[in-house]
Amino acid sequence: MMRTPVAVTVALAAATLLTGAAGAQPNPQDMQQAMTPADVLHQLKEGNERFVRGEPRKRDSGNEIKATAGGPHPTAAVLGCFDSRVPVEIVLDAGIGDMFVARVAGNVADSDIVGSLEYATKVVGAKVVLVLGHTRCGAVKSACEHVELGNITGLLQKIAPAVDAVKGVPGGRDCKNDAFVDAAAQENVRLTMHRLREMSPILKGLEDSHDIMIVGALYDISTGKVEFLDAEGAPGGPPVKGP
Repeated sequence: MMRTPVAVTVALAAATLLTGAAGAQPNPQDMQQAMTPADVLHQLKEGNERFVRGEPRKRDSGNEIKATAGGPHPTAAVLGCFDSRVPVEIVLDAGIGDMFVARVAGNVADSDIVGSLEYATKVVGAKVVLVLGHTRCGAVKSACEHVELGNITGLLQKIAPAVDAVKGVPGGRDCKNDAFVDAAAQENVRLTMHRLREMSPILKGLEDSHDIMIVGALYDISTGKVEFLDAEGAPGGPPVKGP
């Protein structure tokens, strides 16, 4: 019988309670191997729901440190923006060792980021790659205004195709229009997802074989809510293609 994400979550929670009663953390490697990509995605969604409710899990950092000292066995790898308002582990209510996190302005992909995600999945066994953008993103705003400044120029060029792809948003196509900026931020998540698949035969192969899921989401800095997007990265069509 196929396990549902809820069933697996309940089973893992029970295991945590049992091992916790004995004064030990559940083995991170066993937990990683027991979960499917769908289980991990469900866990990420539940973590954000707890964060929004203001009910994070009670954690024992000392036990988490001991349980993960032997090596990393995270279930997810997150590529997020480095904006200080989006502390990834906090907004997803994750503990020590639960996820790899790579952060860069505008959650863009380059060879170093892609290599890190290949390591996280192919080598270490993470089951979900999450591209996490956010509303009112400063990097996206700068791309909307075609800012040129040092190395920032090249970074913003990676976001520009997402800005160009936004259609049907009333108002100006500039940083003063929050609706336009947020639409561009969502398109940028889709663009990064597309680039991960395009740049990495490893990630694409793992996704095609259903060993991992590559998913996108947008964090709302006003509410703390993470909106998870559909399989293509957002409603309304195929991924945006970059230059």
